[in-house]
Amino acid sequence: MDGILPVYKPAGVTSHDVVAQLRRLLHMKKIGHSGTLDPSVDGVLPIALGAATKAVPELMAAGKTYTGEVTLGVATETEDLDGVEIARERLTTPFTEAQIDAALASLTGTITQIPPMYSAVKVNGRKLYEYARAGETVARPKRQVTVYRFERRDPATFVTTTGEQRFSFTAEVSKGTYIRTLAVSVGRQLGVPAVMSQLTRIASGGFTLAQTLDLRPLTPETAPDAVLAHLRPIEFAYGDLPLLALTADQYERLQHGRFLRLSETGSRVGLTYDGLLKAVYRRDDDLYRPDVMYLSNEGSLKNASH
Repeated sequence: MDGILPVYKPAGVTSHDVVAQLRRLLHMKKIGHSGTLDPSVDGVLPIALGAATKAVPELMAAGKTYTGEVTLGVATETEDLDGVEIARERLTTPFTEAQIDAALASLTGTITQIPPMYSAVKVNGRKLYEYARAGETVARPKRQVTVYRFERRDPATFVTTTGEQRFSFTAEVSKGTYIRTLAVSVGRQLGVPAVMSQLTRIASGGFTLAQTLDLRPLTPETAPDAVLAHLRPIEFAYGDLPLLALTADQYERLQHGRFLRLSETGSRVGLTYDGLLKAVYRRDDDLYRPDVMYLSNEGSLKNASH
């Protein structure tokens, strides 16, 4: 079974747990995900099956959209509610919605982020959360990300008993953006501690939440049909990439990794044979050369008997 599967990851499990569950349900080993979701976050998790694992970089390059909640007045070491509280400032007067909106607007566009210590970013071969758990500090690399949209969704709520203020948001962001860090940055703009108190990824890799498959009710007997109903071909990961059907002679040359002269004019083209994506070629002067090969792609035909 080769293709892209949009899966719903519930809160309370890791992205690796979802992959492991699929491996058990489908009796497949070659499965990978694109874009890790923290255990406390739910939402869209695009999964690559079989030959489609080569398309994971394309899926990860696509933008992502989230809905969530920021709580002002408290901060944690992990920047979400999973971590130990490290700061608290009781708010006596709530921020106006105009003030909150201005803070969100200031974080829109291309910005610089420093990944949180509790993240999977590697420094000197070790993940940052490994340093954090060992009580060690290390210089974290800055990264440029793009926040296309960061908007408040509902009126902000002020909790008088705790002195906290909460508001929900929608964020549309580029690859590599840490929403937890965005939440903390909102507090920094307003001059108070802040934490991301809830998060759902509603779109990723070209899929929306409504298109996802929930694995929880599936069994090894029901999973194949459910997966086939949601499975998308590998070329889905490439968006609007033009596709060109090959002749038998061209396909023979492709199987040997040959350069091809094609009628296309774009920088990349997907090459199909018998209706299946077999390669993505990149333009090199007046010829096209191999970029990513999918010779083993058999689509969903292998499991059509289930």
